[in-house]
Amino acid sequence: MEPQLANEAVLKKSVDISEGNPIVKGYDFNNGVNYEQLLSVYRYSGFQATNFGLSVDQINKMLDEREKPFEEDSHEEDEFIKRSSNCTIFLGYTSNMVSCGNRDSIRFIVQHKMIDCIVTTAGGVEEDLIKCLSPTFIGDFELKGSTLREDGINRIGNLLVPNNNYCKFEDWVMPILDKMLEEQKFKKNVSWTPSEIIERLGLEINDEQSICYWAAKNKIPIFCPALTDGSLGDMMYFHSFRKPGLIIDILRDLRRLNTMAVKAANSGIIIVGGGVIKHHICNANLMRNGADFAVYLNTACEYDGSDSGARPDEAVSWGKIKASASPVKIYGDATLILPLLVGETFAKRYHNKKNLNVTNIREDFCPIP
Repeated sequence: MEPQLANEAVLKKSVDISEGNPIVKGYDFNNGVNYEQLLSVYRYSGFQATNFGLSVDQINKMLDEREKPFEEDSHEEDEFIKRSSNCTIFLGYTSNMVSCGNRDSIRFIVQHKMIDCIVTTAGGVEEDLIKCLSPTFIGDFELKGSTLREDGINRIGNLLVPNNNYCKFEDWVMPILDKMLEEQKFKKNVSWTPSEIIERLGLEINDEQSICYWAAKNKIPIFCPALTDGSLGDMMYFHSFRKPGLIIDILRDLRRLNTMAVKAANSGIIIVGGGVIKHHICNANLMRNGADFAVYLNTACEYDGSDSGARPDEAVSWGKIKASASPVKIYGDATLILPLLVGETFAKRYHNKKNLNVTNIREDFCPIP
């Protein structure tokens, strides 16, 4: 009797799950090394590779929706929040994404006007500007903090930032803050929003490697609700003693961001990291009863109740993502994943269109017989 019970337990019959559930498969390297085909197979590989494939689908849906005809908002005068497509895409990222090489992936998206809005931290702004003045270096996670401090070197994970970089930043930014204060006094009772400050700094840096430069040039607002929490805040602190009076109005930016969400015909959110940038974007989308598309990318877990670790379904409960949406979260290091994600979505779409346009131009000048 006992073997029969064991047999029934071990060999319990399965229900048929073949319909609607793709078969697991990986890439066959006998076909050569083809990274485009390799990444296309991720969707069927399982675990976080599947979430990567689902995220590619989700971002491509945002971009497809973005290309559809839309109704222009003729009543809105603010160029930075005026609806410019059928899907308003909100991109959020933490400062470490700009400290590392992901800055270049983000800059590409902004340079080619493929998103509508950015929310980042103070570090996400200042690290971009500082890199235009002096480089960041690769170091090691194990370098001793006290030794680095003696040498005037700051460590961000395994990245090294000489303190001289911040000295150069101070020399560059202080005269700009002086001019902004004078302009504020001249206009009387006028304040600056964080997004206006960042736009100004982007124009002043005038460097095509800069995210802030392209955002300012392409009229893409960069919102930073915690603008004073970083080196830029330190500079403003020192400036307040030298020439007090600079006023920053965060409420006007809150109105700008929330209004962008409310006016959006469709809304997509891509959030790399967590904390204030994640919540700020999600909360803005609450104002329109949730985003239509969403991709999260971070390493945080939900078990401590933090917003950083919260899965998309938690945002659905708050009305920050629509119940009808199919949001995805990738658990992983963004330095590994974000460039691939950008490559499979934004970059592929941009270069495919560019090549198509070149082909069309050639055919116009040299008609095919």
